[in-house]
Amino acid sequence: MSSQAKAKKRYFKTIPQIPRIELFAPGHGLCAGCTAGTIVRHLLKAAGPNTILVEATGCVEVSTTLYPYTSWRIPWLHLAFENASAAASGVEAAIKVLKRKGVLDPNKPINIVVLGGDGGTYDIGFQSLSGMLERGHNVMYVLYDNEAYMNTGIQRSGGTPKYAWTTTTPAGKVWPGNLRNKKPIAEIVAAHRIPYVATANPAYPLDMLNKFKRGLEVEGPSFVHVLQPCPTGWRFDPRYGIKIARLATETGMWINWELDHGEFDVTVPVKRRKPVREYLKMQGRFKHLTDEQIREIQRMVDEEVERINKMVGREVIGPVEA
Repeated sequence: MSSQAKAKKRYFKTIPQIPRIELFAPGHGLCAGCTAGTIVRHLLKAAGPNTILVEATGCVEVSTTLYPYTSWRIPWLHLAFENASAAASGVEAAIKVLKRKGVLDPNKPINIVVLGGDGGTYDIGFQSLSGMLERGHNVMYVLYDNEAYMNTGIQRSGGTPKYAWTTTTPAGKVWPGNLRNKKPIAEIVAAHRIPYVATANPAYPLDMLNKFKRGLEVEGPSFVHVLQPCPTGWRFDPRYGIKIARLATETGMWINWELDHGEFDVTVPVKRRKPVREYLKMQGRFKHLTDEQIREIQRMVDEEVERINKMVGREVIGPVEA
């Protein structure tokens, strides 16, 4: 790691250090066991009250703003799937002008955050996201990835993993579920050469919080991609959301990494992995998988782990336990 990245890498080392401020109000309409609420609550703890959040249409948007109520205790702006990043770019530009004119205190930091789901990030909203990154706006984009269009009926998205059941990729005699691989969106974003890109998991809250804080701290655009288990679309008992999130990392299905000013590292090493079957068997969207399909997924994960270890230059994700 570079000296710059090392010096600013960890802000929260223990759970008691997590800010007690609550800027995401209770009483929202998210599904029971939805891990998006956990993600957003911690995001706002990291960001603090001097934050403007721009949100694309999605599960969190419709569930937290049931008229005439709101769960947001900060300035909040709702946009369509397509243009949340464009609107955030405008907000950032307007704040620069207001500070230059003396309307706002030029020394007062104001965080601008975009929050979007996988449909509004991988697919419909990618054009405006790419433009925001290319122009270098000082905005952090947070993707909560539940791996399908859950808000509109569990349709496949670019973030849906291979062989997963969705309503548009049904599993049966003709189709085995989704036939395409999950799009590597964080790496696509990293190809824009922005200062900071990271992946996170709500089962590891300190790692997630530190990545939110780091993303807000850097000058220029940043992107944090968070896995968000969905009990409704993934078909699991609502009590197991965090357990499934943890299994995603323990099996290598999800790797927590960060790319900080060109320095790549895995932030949650796994000494010995559990078989992917342990992760898949807890989700109804994978209940149709054959042994051969599970072996194929295991091979795909093994190859990705090997690639990541080579990028880091040492073994940070270990072999599958016997």
